[in-house]
Amino acid sequence: MYIGNHLSSSKGFEHMGKEALKLGANTFAFFTRNPRGGAAKEISEDDANKLRALMEEHHFGKLVAHAPYTMNVCAEKESVLNFSRGVLADDLARMEYLPHNYYNFHPGSHVGQGAEKGIELIADALNAALKPEYQTIVLLETMAGKGSEVGKSFEELKAILDRIELSDKVGVCLDTCHVWDAGYDIVHDLDGVLQNFDEIIGLDRLCAVHFNDSMNDCGAHKDRHQKIGEGKIGADALLAVAYHPLLAGRPFILETPNDDEGYAREIAMVRNAEPLAK
Repeated sequence: MYIGNHLSSSKGFEHMGKEALKLGANTFAFFTRNPRGGAAKEISEDDANKLRALMEEHHFGKLVAHAPYTMNVCAEKESVLNFSRGVLADDLARMEYLPHNYYNFHPGSHVGQGAEKGIELIADALNAALKPEYQTIVLLETMAGKGSEVGKSFEELKAILDRIELSDKVGVCLDTCHVWDAGYDIVHDLDGVLQNFDEIIGLDRLCAVHFNDSMNDCGAHKDRHQKIGEGKIGADALLAVAYHPLLAGRPFILETPNDDEGYAREIAMVRNAEPLAK
């Protein structure tokens, strides 16, 4: 399987690839720029090419880049909206240095405008930023439903997807903590949750998984990640997700509260469970 974690991009692409290998990973995620800021550092084409060569040599899965948290393409304030649209457009252009990977983002918070207005604004931003020649697939992340978040249900994500003109360039990243916190019981009814996703959106559009335990009960709408096996979802249920045949081949990205040693331990735990899953 393809599993990794979030890595710091401060030292460049090739460095991230080498760090992933040290942890036992064969994919990873990275923020396209400071997650709490707006500026993006210049990309070295040589550095990007070295990472691409390393990924091919070590049979990596697709990478899952992550937009900054400051990006909200359904914001109410015009200044925030314009900033966010600019970040989205710039990030997608920059992702062409690492073609055929994923760019994940939180759909956004409608901030009192209503989910329908938020859905409309998100789709408008994507339609403006996507280009036919781009080789990146943009992923809408499933959200926990905290505050005025858009994307807390499969129906809301489907409503966005239905409005995308270049629909083959947009998919979904399923976050295990978020769907659990949103009320989808992946502990007792994983098959039912995946069937529901397939009926509403289609499993062919589920491209990646953020792999996290949760500090909260199912349906809490709080979004607090926990280490694998130390939360309310639990290791057994999460390993069932990791090795579910309908999710085979997707990159699984750990976003647990860990240091490198902890990530290496979690990656090894998931890998060592593979014989038990067969």
